[in-house]
Amino acid sequence: MQPEQVLKALADITRLRIIHLIKEHNELCVCELTEALDIIQPKISRHLAILRKTGLLIDRREGQWIFYSLSSDLTLWVNELINAANMGCKGKEPFDIDSKKLAKLNLLSSFACQSCA
Repeated sequence: MQPEQVLKALADITRLRIIHLIKEHNELCVCELTEALDIIQPKISRHLAILRKTGLLIDRREGQWIFYSLSSDLTLWVNELINAANMGCKGKEPFDIDSKKLAKLNLLSSFACQSCA
């Protein structure tokens, strides 16, 4: 994992918002991210592909849904960087709004992605 690739991936506000939500919730699907960030699915998928290619995220398929989580193979410095970025984002917009939207979405659904089925 090259430092310039990791830093470039995290320098984008949309990708930072995605990492922030996944760090808070451990695993999220594309439709949850689309709803929470209020961004169209193709754009979310493009950002997720960059994060996956960089090695920051892994994905798993469950039926028609794809779930994303942080890679378990992250080096110490990358974990520390993500933790520091996450702490810096807490309580600030748009990160706080994203978290509230996702919490509301999770309250409305009995399981992940039910609202998108």
